[in-house]
Amino acid sequence: TDDSYAVIEELAPRFGWLRAVRFRRNNHKAAALATGFREARGELIVTMDADLQDDPAEIPNLIAVLSTDNDLVSGWKKKRHDPISKRAPSKVFNLVTSAVSGIRLHDFNCGLKIYRREVAEDSLPYLYGELYRFLPAIAYWAGYRVTEIPVSHHARQFGVSKFGARRLLNGFLDLLSVTFIVRFMTTPMHVFGSLGLLSTLAGSAIGAYITYLWAQAGNIQNRHPLLMLAVLLIIVGIQFFSTGLLGDMLASMHQRGGRTPRISARID
Repeated sequence: TDDSYAVIEELAPRFGWLRAVRFRRNNHKAAALATGFREARGELIVTMDADLQDDPAEIPNLIAVLSTDNDLVSGWKKKRHDPISKRAPSKVFNLVTSAVSGIRLHDFNCGLKIYRREVAEDSLPYLYGELYRFLPAIAYWAGYRVTEIPVSHHARQFGVSKFGARRLLNGFLDLLSVTFIVRFMTTPMHVFGSLGLLSTLAGSAIGAYITYLWAQAGNIQNRHPLLMLAVLLIIVGIQFFSTGLLGDMLASMHQRGGRTPRISARID
C-alpha cells in the first residue's frame, strides 16, 4: 500500500543484490518473516518494520554485537516515542515474557533484529499467528546466544498502531502456547500425565471418603454430588493420560522423521 514494491522494482536494475517478493494479499507479519527467511541468501539476516520507527543506521551496531559470539541480537527501544497507552502494556508484556522465558530482554516486540542464518531457519516452524514476537525466547530455548542493544526509535509517521488490550491478551495466550510447544513438545506426558495423576488421585480420594461413609452408615448420606465429582475427576484423569500417551506417540513419530539438533562445534 506504500508503493515499496514499485520503488524496489525501479532500483533493482541499479543494484544487482536488491530483491523483493510480494504477496497477492496481506498475509500478515509472520508470513512475511517466514518468506523473507526462506528467500534470504546471506549468512546474516536483518529484520525491521516498514513504518520508519526503526532506524537502518543501527544495522552496523547490530552486526558488531552479533560478531561478539552472539547468534541473535534484538533491538531495545530504550527511549520510545509512543503514547503511554502503548508503553505501559508493552512493559508489562515484556516483564512477564522475560520471567517466563528465562531470558533477560527488555523489548521482545522490537522489529529491528539480526539473526544468523541457522537461527532464522530453526525459527520457521514457529512463524505463524503472532508467535514471531517470541523468536528471541525460542532461539534462547534452542541453545542460541541471544542479547539486545539499545537502538534509536522514531515517532510514528505513517500507519496506525494495532496494539491494544485485545492484542495484549492474545500475547499472553501465545506465550503459554509457545512455552508448551517448545518446552514440552517432545515430552507431552510430563504435562498431561501430571494433570491426569492429580485428577485421578483427587477423584480416588473423594471416592474413598464416600466408600467410608457407606461402610459406616450403610448409605452415602446425600453425598451424591460428591460421588459424581469423584467419577468425573477419575474420567478426566484418564483422558489426560490418554492425551499424554497420544502426544508421546506423535512426538516419537516427529523425532524419527524430523531434523536432528544443531551442532555448534565438533572435534574429530
